[in-house]
Amino acid sequence: MGLLAFVIAGSAFSPVDNLQERNLKVLPKNISNEKLDSIMNSFEHALGVKCNFCHAKTKNDPEKLEYASDDKPEKEITRQMMRMTAAINKDFFDYTIIYKAGETMAVSCYTCHDGFPRPDLKHEKKD
Repeated sequence: MGLLAFVIAGSAFSPVDNLQERNLKVLPKNISNEKLDSIMNSFEHALGVKCNFCHAKTKNDPEKLEYASDDKPEKEITRQMMRMTAAINKDFFDYTIIYKAGETMAVSCYTCHDGFPRPDLKHEKKD
């Protein structure tokens, strides 16, 4: 999430490439597609899921996803988690202090999820 805060701050003034329909409520509306994809990829890694975990399928073609849709509750839960980790990092970590090997200590999705969709499943084996 610390990385996410830097991405949000850095993208606040970046032009949006190749605009597509979006429904951004936490991330900056003008975030580039590349930065948005990078954040989404970090969510996939941190939670061990694919895009369809949060994004609903289109009604016309179930092979495609409707990224702007809020049909799946997981998408709003993710927004709440993003706000929570940003608040924790703002309140408890100083981004200007380097703790080790060039890394800033901060809470991220991976801190609790550790590659699982729900933190309470961390101790169960993956299929």
